[in-house]
Amino acid sequence: MQAALIDGILESLRIGVGFLWMATWAIIMGLVITSLVQVYVSKERMANVLGEGDLSGLAKATVFGAASSGCSFGAVAISKGLFKKGAHAVNFLAFMFASTNLIVELGLMILILLGWEFLLAELLGGVILISVMALLVHLTLPENLFEQVRQELNQRDHEQGTTEDPTCGMEGKDEYSLVTDGGETLKFCSEGCMETYQQEAASSGGWRDELLSWGGWYKVGNQYRKEWSMIWTDVIAGFLISGFVIVFVPQRVWNTLFLQGDGLLVSAENAIMGVAIAVISFVGSIGNVPFAVALWGGGVSFAGVIAFVYADLITIPVLNVYRKYYGWKVMLYILGVFFVTMAFTGFLMEQLFAALDIIPNLAGGQTASEQTYFELNYTFYLNIIAFALSGFLLYVYRRGLGAPGQYRDPVCGMRTDDSGPSLTHDGETYYFCSDQCKRSFEKRPSEFAQQHPQVSETGSSQSHEHH
Repeated sequence: MQAALIDGILESLRIGVGFLWMATWAIIMGLVITSLVQVYVSKERMANVLGEGDLSGLAKATVFGAASSGCSFGAVAISKGLFKKGAHAVNFLAFMFASTNLIVELGLMILILLGWEFLLAELLGGVILISVMALLVHLTLPENLFEQVRQELNQRDHEQGTTEDPTCGMEGKDEYSLVTDGGETLKFCSEGCMETYQQEAASSGGWRDELLSWGGWYKVGNQYRKEWSMIWTDVIAGFLISGFVIVFVPQRVWNTLFLQGDGLLVSAENAIMGVAIAVISFVGSIGNVPFAVALWGGGVSFAGVIAFVYADLITIPVLNVYRKYYGWKVMLYILGVFFVTMAFTGFLMEQLFAALDIIPNLAGGQTASEQTYFELNYTFYLNIIAFALSGFLLYVYRRGLGAPGQYRDPVCGMRTDDSGPSLTHDGETYYFCSDQCKRSFEKRPSEFAQQHPQVSETGSSQSHEHH
């Protein structure tokens, strides 16, 4: 019994890590493309989605969302800022759908792990999701409730001194703040966003010139690091959970939860159950794709699997964020609209694909346990290229090649100038990006004092004595 359990755990890890190995190059390439778009395309993101709930605003919100990050929590946080600034409910909800269903890294993962049919269903379904949701919202929206919640949200954040990060729209923090030349105090959600703002203020020239400079690639490297920081836990959890689900969840469980056979009733039940499983799965963002592979291998229908993939915006942790932001009534409204939209779209995709005869064979032929994941094939070489690109971006960021600022914060490594917090230790003056880093230095000066504060032209640090 114990030996069988150990064998099962090892097999689960082999499958989960194998899935991750197959998809690594797709995730990395997708995040690189997302980072490029975030740095060089989405400059007026907030303004593009504010306004009335008309077709133009809906289209702008969709494009904005597709060009944004694929993190469920990041999408929800940014949408809160849009809603506070006056975005119509249908627009900020469309933004969330687009930023979690129409992004590059998700599409590549679905293509690798589930096949082109699921990718087509994801892309076409993403547009249908937004259309169905918009129709439901226009028919059912309690406008007075949403307007009241908007006012309460603005008042609460004003009383608490909460402001939005001007670079990403997420909630700014006191420890990451700076004063502009005009005397305005800006708050950022992280050092990375504050640094991005400083880079944009200091940059000149077009995107072509930027990409031919170290400074341009430094911005991409910084954004790439931020993208990974938002999704890596969901990615790892999703792949590992999928391996354990495939190995340890018996077939009878899936047969009990999901009706078997053909017909509209079976398709509808599978779509509804797929969304329900997603709600309690706790796996969001792109981490639910490997979980979907486990469902597909367990015999769940096309409608159930694709509806599950759609439903990362109503997992229990995300619902709790809605509750904290907007209250119970709005949270339940969003849950209802999203649940109906996701289940209906999953059902519709199966009917459409069945009519076109492009629903793939169940489980794709070879089971997950039968697959060989680590071999010298195209995946190996693509991963090598992706690792090299990832290493290059992180190297440029860590070395600070082309980044603005004469000094380097000895605690976090971020470049800064002499206008921020500073202190002198053993005759050396150190400059910090924030008071938080300064306090960390004061607590453990011996740990950080070996980092010289001035940055040379090549991006390395050198000693700079002040007399």
